[in-house]
Amino acid sequence: MTNDQTYRQTIEELETILRALENDTVDVDDLTARVQRSAELIRLCKQKLRHAEAAIDRVFDTLDEEDDAEGNDAANDPTDR
Repeated sequence: MTNDQTYRQTIEELETILRALENDTVDVDDLTARVQRSAELIRLCKQKLRHAEAAIDRVFDTLDEEDDAEGNDAANDPTDR
């Protein structure tokens, strides 16, 4: 598993494996390897989603801090009265 793979590429690979499984085109000898690969891909997707969520949370935290700072500045600005 490579972390260089994008989320979209990972989902596409998962969809390819799923289609093969649904169409019964996977040989029983290959089934275990594909299921293991699917598990790796799902882990990678979850990891990428957690990272994205954390990054978005940081952006919103920063925006909230900026809003709070602007509110404090406006409250302390004597020209605003």
